Amino acid sequence: MDDVKKIMVALAFSQHSEGIYNYAANIAQTFNTELVVASIINSRDISAIGMVASMGYKVDAEHYVEGVKAEQKKMLDRFLTNSSFDRKKIRIIFKVGNPIDELLRLIVKENIDMIVMGVKGRTDLEHVFIGSVAEKLFRRSPVPVISFRDEKSSKELRQKIKLT
Repeated sequence: MDDVKKIMVALAFSQHSEGIYNYAANIAQTFNTELVVASIINSRDISAIGMVASMGYKVDAEHYVEGVKAEQKKMLDRFLTNSSFDRKKIRIIFKVGNPIDELLRLIVKENIDMIVMGVKGRTDLEHVFIGSVAEKLFRRSPVPVISFRDEKSSKELRQKIKLT
């Protein structure tokens, strides 16, 4: 594991994101590595905004993206303030696109050695129609993927295993 120089944490800014960030920051601190924080605004959401706008509502994709980024930056700033991880070792990347494709491109472009992410995104629904981003990244990532589970999820999973 001496070759781990750059870790990426993928955040969907869900209720679990602070825990995911802290987990990744602890790993990065242990390895004394750079931490790349990546958030991908799903282009599918942008398309939905376009459909709503076509119905006569006063919304547009550009303002939506800027609003989402502003909210995510505000949350991330809180995570960083509450963390002891050296801010000089953090890079923040916001992109719009297909989350799986964009995260895979970032892994290659940024020479990422490891990715940390949660098993759930913005919703608690697992495997909705096309499968989760985490599941697809586990299958397609060229680098190790570490999945974070918060204490509550971990406890529930342990309980399910005991019951079977």
